[in-house]
Amino acid sequence: MAEEAESIDFAGFYTATATRVVGYLYVVLGSVAEAEDAAQEAYTRAWLRWNKVRGYEDPEAWVRTVGFRVAMSSWRKTRNRLSAHRTSGAGASGAHVPEMSPDRLVVVEALRRIPAEQRRALVLFHLLGLTIAEIAEEIGAPVGTVKARLSRGRKALAPYVSEFADDEDAPPGAASSSPPPSLPSFPSSGDSAARFAKKGMVSGA
Repeated sequence: MAEEAESIDFAGFYTATATRVVGYLYVVLGSVAEAEDAAQEAYTRAWLRWNKVRGYEDPEAWVRTVGFRVAMSSWRKTRNRLSAHRTSGAGASGAHVPEMSPDRLVVVEALRRIPAEQRRALVLFHLLGLTIAEIAEEIGAPVGTVKARLSRGRKALAPYVSEFADDEDAPPGAASSSPPPSLPSFPSSGDSAARFAKKGMVSGA
């Protein structure tokens, strides 16, 4: 009975958070497939140590962090392959993501042009709505470092995204004076849930 209760507990956590986590990783990586793979690995690790993870103050932040690290490790090892894959048009195309407007595709393409850590800070701030202090805690960096990454990231995106161009001279870490750019919709987590269910990791997912 205890194991069944834990499984249901994890299934509820997964159902409530998977779409956000996959969406976060998608915008950071620019690839739905890579985002789903990284999320699946992160949730697998959470499931294997759920007794510990569920006691954390923010289990979702733990999964996001693990997913990001998994993705970055994989991305570094396969950078050339992914580059060729994307160039061929088979990777992160709008066809796999609901409601991918040209403006949103521009934002994803622009994000790929900046360093991963700056991209991560911008997505956590503008997409997930975390505060600077929360971002600092999640990525394990000083508040000043987060502010610097946000400032540099906005400046790097300014030539490609007009909303950031308007704030190019804003103080580091300051909130944008104009509405944040229209970031891509989160991809559906249905496929990921099905994969987990087949593996027996999510009961009732």
